Amino acid sequence: MMWNGAWGWHWMGGIGMLLFWVLIILLVLGALKYLRSGPADRPGVESGKTAMDFLEEAYAKGEITREEFLQKRADIRDK
Repeated sequence: MMWNGAWGWHWMGGIGMLLFWVLIILLVLGALKYLRSGPADRPGVESGKTAMDFLEEAYAKGEITREEFLQKRADIRDK
C-alpha cells in the first residue's frame, strides 16, 4: 500500500472522523450523567444543609470562637 496521494489522506480522515464522533458521544453521555445525578453526587454540593448547619459545624470543630459564632448566628437570623 502506498502512503502518497489521496489514499493516505483518506485513511487519516476516516480515523479523525471516528475520533470526532467518539468524543461527541462521550461528551453527551457525560452531560446526561451530570444532569441526572442528584445534588449530593456533585462535588462541592451538600444537600439539605443550611448556613446555620455550617456555622454550628465550624464552631463544633473549633474553627471559630464563641464570640464569632454568636455574631454570625445573629447575622444569619437578621437576614
